[in-house]
Amino acid sequence: MGAAKRKAHTPEFKAKVALEAIKGESTLAELSSRFGVHANQISKWKKEALEGMSNIFSGKSVKRDDAHEKQIEKLHAKIGQLTVERDFLERVSKL
Repeated sequence: MGAAKRKAHTPEFKAKVALEAIKGESTLAELSSRFGVHANQISKWKKEALEGMSNIFSGKSVKRDDAHEKQIEKLHAKIGQLTVERDFLERVSKL
């Protein structure tokens, strides 16, 4: 038997399910049935959402975005460097 394929849920879907869990109007079992997601996963998303809310008001999310952007720039520069090196070595090897 093959491994079960995991469903990829959008951030919007996760936020919707987490918000419903935070509201507390339905049990985890009810939410699990309604959204087709295991109750443990809903609990995890709820916890992440609650922890993430404090970051919104602390400014940490902006700092993480800046660090992320710097990392992307660094990786793009490395990709460019490796592409130039590869092209050079390819040309030299044909001589």
